[in-house]
Amino acid sequence: MSEHSYNQFCPIAMASEVIATRWTLLLLRELVMGSTRFNDLRRGLPSMSPALLSRRLKELEETGIITRRTVPRQKGMFDYQLTEAGLALRPIIEAVGVWGKEWIRTEATLSNLDSNLLIWDIKRSINTDPMPKRKCVIAFIFTDQPFERRNYWLVVTPGEDIDLCLVDPGFDVDLYVTTDLHTMTAVWLGYATVLQMISSDKLVLTGDRVLAGNLATWLKLSPFAPVAQRV
Repeated sequence: MSEHSYNQFCPIAMASEVIATRWTLLLLRELVMGSTRFNDLRRGLPSMSPALLSRRLKELEETGIITRRTVPRQKGMFDYQLTEAGLALRPIIEAVGVWGKEWIRTEATLSNLDSNLLIWDIKRSINTDPMPKRKCVIAFIFTDQPFERRNYWLVVTPGEDIDLCLVDPGFDVDLYVTTDLHTMTAVWLGYATVLQMISSDKLVLTGDRVLAGNLATWLKLSPFAPVAQRV
């Protein structure tokens, strides 16, 4: 699979040839998080070229880490699923994330900001249980971002997948979450709390009082947010 072999029998070397090529660990992160369609994988890896993504998926399929199945009644659409070997990588991927949160300095982490990736992570981690049992539209406004990356809408409908819209879907907005990207990323990663940012006026909530009051409950944070730093 790898472009360059280490030519070593060591299991670490052999595993590295499979999972340590550029972008592969992040692709595995997306698969572990539940993304199975090509376009969803792209949204979680916005800086990865479609050609390289296709190549890495093919390599993972060839090594038995994923399987590819045709989606019924959707010509040219495929579903990528982790095999038993792929699922066995979950604790490894999670351990890498824990190490990164524990040992990489906050300043270094928060220098790599991406509104598209952040809102995609938020979208797929929302806890709908404490939300009103009706359609809810939540608009995130990142005041420091250029126009094309400033506004995002999440449409939460009971019994349906959450929709992430990059253009105004035309529905009445129940809650506006207005902040800057650095603040929202810090909250997402557990470096700051919702209440701290509201108190400092860095996070402003406008609209439905129930949604606003429960923000810290339905906005599930990164799975690595609870990990304490050592640096």
